[in-house]
Amino acid sequence: MESCPLVKNILILDSEGKRVAVKYYTDDWPSFSAKLAFEKSVFTKTEKTNGRMEVEIVMFDGYIIVYKFIQDLHFFVTGGDEENELILATVLQGLLDAVALLLRNNVDKRTAFENLDVIFLCLDEIVDRGIVLETEASIIAEKAATHGLDGATSFSEQTISQALATAREHLARSLLK
Repeated sequence: MESCPLVKNILILDSEGKRVAVKYYTDDWPSFSAKLAFEKSVFTKTEKTNGRMEVEIVMFDGYIIVYKFIQDLHFFVTGGDEENELILATVLQGLLDAVALLLRNNVDKRTAFENLDVIFLCLDEIVDRGIVLETEASIIAEKAATHGLDGATSFSEQTISQALATAREHLARSLLK
């Protein structure tokens, strides 16, 4: 475990610092209020920075945080102060690219909430109990889409008509709820 890079948490917050999708992998923040306080302080620390062009890195409260903003979403990956920033940045980039693939480059708060199940599947495919499993976006998206489609054809094998039918089906289900 000494040489294995560990992720402390992955945060996806909206443009106001509110939770969209969050996963914690350690007990560094033992209570819900501690987690919310950490999220608020990270958001406040980074909101005025230029995290739109490329992945940014910041040292905060003894943690290394890599982050990037896409439209109205803020993506963060946190590691301990001894972690390699490049590995954390690779995890973040894998997440960003997989989410963009799955949401068909329409990465915004509304679309993220509509596809929250797939986003959480991405998080599960990338990190398990803090251990990095996968960083290749196409593999992450493939696995998440396969699980998200409940055994339907895989993401890369879908034709346009199948993709539209799947989208129609998801829309119909969400309207019927």
